[in-house]
Amino acid sequence: MPKQQIVSTDLAAPNGHFAQATVAPAGARLVFISGMTARDRDGTVVGVGDITAQTHQVCRNLRAAVAAAGGELDDIARVDVFVRNMEDFAAIHAVRRQYFTGDPPASTMVEVAKFVNKDYLIEINAIAVLADERAG
Repeated sequence: MPKQQIVSTDLAAPNGHFAQATVAPAGARLVFISGMTARDRDGTVVGVGDITAQTHQVCRNLRAAVAAAGGELDDIARVDVFVRNMEDFAAIHAVRRQYFTGDPPASTMVEVAKFVNKDYLIEINAIAVLADERAG
């Protein structure tokens, strides 16, 4: 895993499961993962009305996307999280801790008014850092 978490003692500790900053070495492959929602493989929205179930599905979808590129969840260096209700912060981070078990990614979370589907409660896009296959 070529990413490294950066911790500054000049900053407050994160109040969720995320890094203050993440660094990746030159020559790493970057994988840009589009916004993942709580749709399963068949396109059905999982966990309508349930932020915990939807966050699990989003994390499974992120895992599938990064795996298709040859990586794993711990290769994800940054996520942008869009939620319908910021009051779900603690529940979302409880689920994230189950999936991002190594150094957590850098993260931003923003409350939004609408998604493309009225049943979505969360969407996460990501950037993963993979070892360059051409290197050693």
